Amino acid sequence: MTSSPAPAKRSKSPPVPHQTILSKVFHWVNIVSLLLMITSGLQIYNANPVFGGRGGWRFPPLVTLGGWLAGGRHWHFAAMWFFALNLLWYGLYILVSRRWKRRFASEADLKVLQKGSNPKRKAYAWHRVLYTAVIPILLLAIFTGLGMYKPAQFHWIVDLFGSWQALRVIHFISVPTVMLFSIVHSFMALRVGGLRLVNSMFW
Repeated sequence: MTSSPAPAKRSKSPPVPHQTILSKVFHWVNIVSLLLMITSGLQIYNANPVFGGRGGWRFPPLVTLGGWLAGGRHWHFAAMWFFALNLLWYGLYILVSRRWKRRFASEADLKVLQKGSNPKRKAYAWHRVLYTAVIPILLLAIFTGLGMYKPAQFHWIVDLFGSWQALRVIHFISVPTVMLFSIVHSFMALRVGGLRLVNSMFW
């Protein structure tokens, strides 16, 4: 009597990544508020007499928001408050829930980057290093933005950077830096967990 062949073992699919609803809300508010700030910021650039308003290079209307200088400013600073408060409550959330231990770089991560041989572990370490490095850049963007928004009330911010022009330049540099972080952050999430991980951040 011949024995029947043993059933082939099914390969286990990797577990579906799980993100809390608060984390998903945080990512959505970040994406929307960043998009509003970038497009309205380009409108401010176009309408400002120092830049596009003097016949300089202008961004096409398709990528701008606000229609004119005051309109761009209204959109920009309204979105800034959503962005800043979103960062504040999420920072409090990861502090209270102790998630900061898994979000930010530690001495162990630096050792992995120097001597580690596991590519996935290194990718996670780089992710946490980026998370840590972007915090002062985000704060700098908000800080300089407040100085530009209310230079009379926050004149000490302008004085801290030496001049209005220096404040403006630093703010303009911080914006593409945050955009670059968002792109690298998404790319690294794809590399570590694929589309399943990226989708779990929003859905």
